[in-house]
Amino acid sequence: MKKIGITGQNGFVGSYLFNRCSLLKETFTLVPFDRSFFDTAEALENWAGQCDVIVHLAGLNRHPDQQVIHDTNLGLAQQLVNALKKTGNKPHVIFSSSTQEERDNLYGKSKKAGRELLQQWAATSGAKFTGMVIPNVFGPFGKPFYNSVVATFCHQLCNNQIPKIDQDGFLKLIYVDELATAIIHAVETGNNDGVYEVAPTSEIYVSEILAKLNTFRELYLEQGVFPEMKDQFTIQLFNTFRSYIDHKNYFPFPLKKHADNRCVFVEMIRLEVGGQVSFSTTHPGITRGNHFHTRKIERFLVIKGKALIQLRKYNTDEVLDFELDGDTPSYVDMPVWYTHNIKNTGTEELYTVFWINEFFDQQDPDTYFETV
Repeated sequence: MKKIGITGQNGFVGSYLFNRCSLLKETFTLVPFDRSFFDTAEALENWAGQCDVIVHLAGLNRHPDQQVIHDTNLGLAQQLVNALKKTGNKPHVIFSSSTQEERDNLYGKSKKAGRELLQQWAATSGAKFTGMVIPNVFGPFGKPFYNSVVATFCHQLCNNQIPKIDQDGFLKLIYVDELATAIIHAVETGNNDGVYEVAPTSEIYVSEILAKLNTFRELYLEQGVFPEMKDQFTIQLFNTFRSYIDHKNYFPFPLKKHADNRCVFVEMIRLEVGGQVSFSTTHPGITRGNHFHTRKIERFLVIKGKALIQLRKYNTDEVLDFELDGDTPSYVDMPVWYTHNIKNTGTEELYTVFWINEFFDQQDPDTYFETV
């Protein structure tokens, strides 16, 4: 079992990779990292000395002074080299560089210099090294105005702000989960490529991204309608968009109840996509669920009885509680990486309708059990 440490563990890519690795309990043991380890040589050496694999993600992307970015990124790489030399440990080092390496900016130069510094250490010490040159990364929970234009647009649209395109560039993108998969593959195979070009999985203009996100806002955020998702990129972008919604105040989403002398009619799910609809009955006091998904899109809709739906983002502590009642039909959608459950809190049977965007596949269930 490999002991893996991730610098920048609390960052966008770092936290995602940490969570993915934590699901592979029979393959990896995680060596937790804290940014304070860079404050003292002893702390960094103690951490680095424990690792079989180090994924170096820590760095600075944006700052008003470009020289600060350059000096910070190169300094972190140098500190890591110093710690490895001091301990004598020879872990497989995976370094995250950028396609901006060849651009005439200090950020790109700092990434290239950091990669070459670690590569030289590996060649001298006989350690494995993988220098991953990575395109633009997007995905759930990225920091707006910092990690990507996708994160910025999603944040703005979910907070009643109007995004602005400064330059309609043509972006080469990779979804954060795809990048995590590529890194994990490099760890498992012991990839020893000095330079490893990570291929983008999507190519699109900034204006096209904004157009898709505006559709998500109009259909999903305002009307509760699932948009048509013809390809993997659109699903990835939709799950990214959903992660910026203020779930605590947005759900449960009320539905319009049409009542006449025949009784009641309620439109449950309006969608431009396929998937699977199921229903369940649950006895009083019983809880269902306690699992999460990393890609699936799912809706819980209570049509009879009283229920408590709970959500908690994986590896965090805050629990979101939503009380639903079939007398006032409403739903809660499950964000990716949020473990969730539903409990019958009433005195009669609970009737719940479930919609999910893909059929269940026993070979690839994308279902991880975790108590809320």
